Amino acid sequence: MDIEKTELFEKAVVHFLNFDGWKLEHIGGMSRYDAKGFTPKNYPVVIEMKFRNKYYETKMIEKKKYDALMSIPSNVVKLYFVADPKGNYMYWLNDLSMPELETVSCSKTTFWGGENESKEVYYLPESKASIVSINDTDPEPGPWAEYFARKRK
Repeated sequence: MDIEKTELFEKAVVHFLNFDGWKLEHIGGMSRYDAKGFTPKNYPVVIEMKFRNKYYETKMIEKKKYDALMSIPSNVVKLYFVADPKGNYMYWLNDLSMPELETVSCSKTTFWGGENESKEVYYLPESKASIVSINDTDPEPGPWAEYFARKRK
């Protein structure tokens, strides 16, 4: 997913949450987080967001990113939002007991254009998410499924 598309998704999440009483602004660029503002109960908040094209049972957060978020003053709510094909997951990081740290080899950048490097990561189980929204699945292909299947070829 390219950076322009990712930023559009980030802005959409910010607008969606603002409809529900949040007071957020999108940060953009290479920041420690993607949105900041206030929760509906007026607590200061920062949100890091990830949008995945593929579903994984656990949601990865880099230790470097986690540490940067946790270095923000303790009165600020720190949230990690992950969207994937199965659903949306919001993790409240402030008091989350983190799983065991793992080292993996993955792309140097989010946008899959470069070499691999070793990174320390945490794999968060879905059960630790504070808010989960599972996408409905269409049991039967819709009337356009065949058309779009041909277009992909």
